Amino acid sequence: MALSWIVSGLGIIVSLLGWYLTPSAWGYGILGFGLAHIVLGILDMLREPVRSR
Repeated sequence: MALSWIVSGLGIIVSLLGWYLTPSAWGYGILGFGLAHIVLGILDMLREPVRSR
């Protein structure tokens, strides 16, 4: 769970960096990369843990 929060937090930081660079193509790419990390971190939080047998 802590790793999911770290991934989401880094996604927020990267998204903010991309937001400030946005009229350029690099800014949009960095923004999308950060948003993807936020979504993946949230999905990982919602995932059911796999139990080993």
